[in-house]
Amino acid sequence: MQPINIPARGTTLKGTLYQPPAAPKAAIVLHGATGVPACYYRHFAEWLTTQGYACLTYDYRDFGASATGHPKHSTATMVDWGVHDQSAAQAALTAHLPDAPLWVIGHSLGGFMLPFQPNAAQISRVITVASGAAYIGDHPWPYRAMALLFWYGPGPLGTKLLGYLPGKALGLGPNLPAQVYWQWRRWCTSKSFYEAETALPPLAQPFTGPLKIIAMVDDVMMPPQSVWKLARYYPKAQQSRALLHPKVYGLKHIGHIEIFNPRSANIWPDIIS
Repeated sequence: MQPINIPARGTTLKGTLYQPPAAPKAAIVLHGATGVPACYYRHFAEWLTTQGYACLTYDYRDFGASATGHPKHSTATMVDWGVHDQSAAQAALTAHLPDAPLWVIGHSLGGFMLPFQPNAAQISRVITVASGAAYIGDHPWPYRAMALLFWYGPGPLGTKLLGYLPGKALGLGPNLPAQVYWQWRRWCTSKSFYEAETALPPLAQPFTGPLKIIAMVDDVMMPPQSVWKLARYYPKAQQSRALLHPKVYGLKHIGHIEIFNPRSANIWPDIIS
């Protein structure tokens, strides 16, 4: 386990590189979900090393270990996190392990921004987990009621008043920079997701390698119907899909986040297979 600094556009990100004892079969960047700190993925990253892979985890700018101040002072956007920070992490891992094939495992936000990254063609394989074109109308009830509050109730009201999303105080998750929240809100309340977003850079060269799209049958935050929409953003990729059922793995629940919890470790071989 090696702490590393990751130079990104206008900032430095904090990451951790996990390496196996021998030369890795592949070097994996784990792009995390919105509001999930990199430390949450530690057990999964350590497990990857036992399988012969290196893994880099990191936090996006102005969040988690990469935060340098209060989120109300941040100008970070979802595009910063998904394009500039993810690209920087991939470049940093390639610099550390230039001889290993570069893989990406993208959790939620970590999987749907690669079409805008200029270095995506350097990636050998992409695995997305609970990543897709989220739309509020796809959420099942009663979770949809919580999503409505997040996007139309205390979420925007608190963000306007305080200059950042006070997720902890509202019981709606972590505190986030305001522009991350507003951009995320535009996408998840639109049927076209980010396709009408003017702040996105031009589409880069399409990813043409293997792409495994993973959904969980009991994920109310990113239900399978939202996950399968991801395929249209990777039209040239060699696509495969996997729908995971908790009962198959002896679990009561997987959901959106728990797949990377050590309690779900018997699923992990199927993520990278």
